[in-house]
Amino acid sequence: MYENKTEEIPVRTVLACVDTGEFDAEISIAELSELAKTANAEVVAEVIQKRPSFDSATCMGAGRLEELKEQIQMLDAELVIFDHELTGVQVRNIEKILDVRVIDRTTLILDIFAQRARTKEGKLQVELAQQKYRLPRLVGMGTSLSRLGGGIGTRGPGETKLETDRRHIRRRIEYLVDELEELKKHRDFSRSRRKKDGVLCAAIVGYTNVGKSTLLNALTDAGVLAENKLFATLDITSRSIELPDGRSVMLIDTVGLIRRLPHDLVEAFKSTLEEAANADIILNVHDISSPECAEQAKVTEKLLSELGCDGIPKINVFNKSDKALNPETFFQDENNVMISAKHHSGFDRLLECIMKNLPETAKRMKLLIPYEDTAFIARIRQEGKIFSEEYTENGTAIDALVDVKLIKDAEKYHLT
Repeated sequence: MYENKTEEIPVRTVLACVDTGEFDAEISIAELSELAKTANAEVVAEVIQKRPSFDSATCMGAGRLEELKEQIQMLDAELVIFDHELTGVQVRNIEKILDVRVIDRTTLILDIFAQRARTKEGKLQVELAQQKYRLPRLVGMGTSLSRLGGGIGTRGPGETKLETDRRHIRRRIEYLVDELEELKKHRDFSRSRRKKDGVLCAAIVGYTNVGKSTLLNALTDAGVLAENKLFATLDITSRSIELPDGRSVMLIDTVGLIRRLPHDLVEAFKSTLEEAANADIILNVHDISSPECAEQAKVTEKLLSELGCDGIPKINVFNKSDKALNPETFFQDENNVMISAKHHSGFDRLLECIMKNLPETAKRMKLLIPYEDTAFIARIRQEGKIFSEEYTENGTAIDALVDVKLIKDAEKYHLT
């Protein structure tokens, strides 16, 4: 594998976008700017050209590229990032005109993921996505791919003298797929074991940088990296919390989502994202203070639907209420909760909503069990949890979390 290195000196970068009307170019390039800053770039200029379609050879028009070249020289820029996927030939042609290094949005996102991956599985997933992305781009990208550790867009598995021929990359992809399949089997086993043991799971999902890790840390003291950066968390973290009714829930933090997330990255991280599809409940976290909140919610909902999460109970958790305008006007119910993970506010209501939306697997009950039936107490203890136990004249009084299988038998001992 490879080491991730963080550059100390920011790379002077120009962002370029062709506006064909396919998406909101202004919003997209603003997001690209945040991505670039996360990768340690200093954005010195942003360029948008309106065109009916992309130029097949250079993406942006040749005349506009000549103007961009002058701008790059004036600003002493070292890198240009295009807000689109570029072919290998386009990269070569654009670099020839601009005389600086050129990467695209997907390469940038893959680079950030390469920086953030910490676990073996995370690193394998990133490399698989990178290799799949590079394979069809070998033609025309020889000089770019041969660079090792050359800055933004070059992190990850290094290449020497085009060892990345097609056969080599295909062999590497096969190896990575096999390794990830083994890790998936382990994950599937852990998942099935949780189901068998009756462990309830809540997947925390949402757009990148909405505060998912901050929420997990606040609820569980998990110690997960929580920064004001895109994709601050990449590897899965799971921690258990106790609900007001005594039930335990495993909270699982997942990778953040983003507009136009590269297809190869979605595929590579599918086993990780599938945690949401196998959860008992989904906490869909939104940044209520962001003007893009509604649009980001659509991106998340679309991917959740593609992963087969329709039908799983969902709670919309609107985070950063401390930054929201007029939070008092926000409507809350069992499926919509407003919180501030940073200030630990709204958590009681959130836990209540989780409790109400989860399938009933156990019920907290106060029981008086005759001494001749103490074996039933042992069953409750084995299948559930006993909070308190008191010996009285008429039997044993207990406050217990009773497993759903035992609720019917327990009703006759229920203290009203």
